Amino acid sequence: MTVSHAAPVTVAVARRADPARTDEMVAWMRAGTALAEAFPGFLGAGWVRSAPGSGDWHMLYRFADEDTLRRWENSPQRHWWLTSAQGIVEHTRVERRTGIEGWFDPPREPAAAPLAAPPVVAPLVAPSPPRWKQAVTIWLAFFPLSLTATLLTGHLLPHLPTAARVLIMTLSLTPLMTYLVLPRITRALHWWLHGQQPPWREPR
Repeated sequence: MTVSHAAPVTVAVARRADPARTDEMVAWMRAGTALAEAFPGFLGAGWVRSAPGSGDWHMLYRFADEDTLRRWENSPQRHWWLTSAQGIVEHTRVERRTGIEGWFDPPREPAAAPLAAPPVVAPLVAPSPPRWKQAVTIWLAFFPLSLTATLLTGHLLPHLPTAARVLIMTLSLTPLMTYLVLPRITRALHWWLHGQQPPWREPR
């Protein structure tokens, strides 16, 4: 029996919709997420808008490996979901990233391609944030988790050997960091990671 060590795959999608149809766009994206959740290997999804009132949306979804991602992408459920957006979504562009850095890389601008056409898988050429900013972001996520886990294990499992406590902590913190905390903190700090103006200083 062969053991697979395939890395998780993050798919970043840039889509454009009429800003007047924002409610429909959000409902459509939620429907797609709900469909993907039923597929084995699905690890999470999310989306952000480029700016208030913008028609540009950046979406992320993540699967455990290429095989589980392929099953979702070739499924009739996804085909139905994409075709249901006719008249709402105008353009699409797709990028695949592996590893934790997929949460840091910004999506490229969408290319002018009709929704009915097959998605274009673009090479990874968009610049990533500086390594030191990535390191600071990871530390900001990891420090409170590590501190909380250390206090809890020390209080609840005081007689457990140190190696066993560290094993429990790492087994718990790694999935929390990868699939829950880090995606959220990178979205919250997106402006800082990519050298943009803070949201609270944007002109209204």
